Amino acid sequence: MVIARSPSALSLPDHTQLPETDGTFVKNFQEHPQSVLLTDSIRPTLEALHPDGRYAIGQDSGIYWRLTDPPERGAEAPDWFYVPQVSPLLEGKTRRSYVLWKEIVAPLLVIEFVSGDGSEERDTTSPLTDPTAKAGKFWVYEQAIRVPFYAIYEVEKAAVEVYELVGSHYQRCVPNERGHYPIPPMGVELGIWQGSYLNQTLPWLRWWDEQGNLLLSGDERATLEQQRANFERERAEQERQRAEQERQRADRLADRLRQLGLDPDEL
Repeated sequence: MVIARSPSALSLPDHTQLPETDGTFVKNFQEHPQSVLLTDSIRPTLEALHPDGRYAIGQDSGIYWRLTDPPERGAEAPDWFYVPQVSPLLEGKTRRSYVLWKEIVAPLLVIEFVSGDGSEERDTTSPLTDPTAKAGKFWVYEQAIRVPFYAIYEVEKAAVEVYELVGSHYQRCVPNERGHYPIPPMGVELGIWQGSYLNQTLPWLRWWDEQGNLLLSGDERATLEQQRANFERERAEQERQRAEQERQRADRLADRLRQLGLDPDEL
């Protein structure tokens, strides 16, 4: 189980003393852009939620939940996770990993990207019943770290499963009328969006707000602002042209009145 803070815990290794990688690598070309898209598009929401800047996002970073030999055996490295109320830096330095016995605060949401058949992400193997076995991801998030929300995203199936910790066990969430999964503490919904991002047209995992509006990436926000600016310029040009046409029409009318011997200024 998670090691709680105690006086002796101060002597346990921290993020600078534990391995930051187990030697594995991202399994496909979609995983990194997917993580970037999630982080980029949720950033304005999290900044509004945490005006003091106290939140952290991990991307394929280790979460150490127990001390083992080798150390990597006591860690999981979710593809994406969010921790509220902690600094993105630790003692002014970049985090190498997230060490629960030093932090105590568990991630609110963990997301795993399936690259195989999904069995690894749904593995409920418990080291309590089999001490020789490596703890399964599902068991670790549910029973050890106790992450409130756990999402399993399968790009090949264009699907996402979301689990919420209720009591001591995960319950699979039911999507809302939009086919999205609300994450109430974050004020957002998680779902599948079919579209193009970084030159890849795929069913991407994305965020929406509670009204069902897609949360845009930085590039999408910039494109939208450019479109709005272009629209305003076109509208201003159209107004200028209409004003010029009205002026020309008024001039022609004044000339006609003068031809009839009338002073348009006296009418």
